[in-house]
Amino acid sequence: MVERQDQPASDRGDNASGSERMCAVSRQSLDPRLLIRFVLSPDSTVVPDLERRLPGRGVWVGCDRRLVEKAVKANTFAKSLKTRAEASSDLAERVDGLMVKRLMGTLSLANKAGLAVSGFEKVSAALDKGPVAVVLHGAEASPDGRSKIDRKFKAIQASRGLTAAIVDVLTIDQMSLAIGRGSVVHAALTPGGLSDRFLEEAERLTRYRSSATEAGNGFSETQSEG
Repeated sequence: MVERQDQPASDRGDNASGSERMCAVSRQSLDPRLLIRFVLSPDSTVVPDLERRLPGRGVWVGCDRRLVEKAVKANTFAKSLKTRAEASSDLAERVDGLMVKRLMGTLSLANKAGLAVSGFEKVSAALDKGPVAVVLHGAEASPDGRSKIDRKFKAIQASRGLTAAIVDVLTIDQMSLAIGRGSVVHAALTPGGLSDRFLEEAERLTRYRSSATEAGNGFSETQSEG
């Protein structure tokens, strides 16, 4: 259970575990996992703190690219911190890039830990063998190839009363680089801590790219009704 506690839009540097923080743009109090923390570097440049661990006062903004863009345009960081704060015009894009990098890094670790399989046939075989925690598709994967895997994955998970998590936020090149193989279009992760972490990172990137109040591509979960 999350402790409900209104906080100012800036803080003193804790990681906000177990308490809510206020978005400096929307003024909504949210779980820190639904926000992005920003801090100032020694030269007063606004820096994203995705792990919520950097020292100093922070400014919290909802995990939504449009809110970050609004914060930059409205000079929200300087207003919240009451000091000079230089936010680059491409800050929202930099946050996106950092999230992609973290997601790729987690996928790479999962692969090194033996949790990943790649290739259409290997993914299909992994589904037959089971269990599979998440199915991945390159963002530009053909609808035909991915639909065959998705239908099979959803049917298997539904028969087990489990969630079918499907992620397509990484490009084929990004998946290939993370896994260390050429042309990785389809992949799957078997259950494990790194697979859970990958899902968390994928969900955050999806939320950032498409408002949490709107349906968006990139990450989906289907749950059986049984």
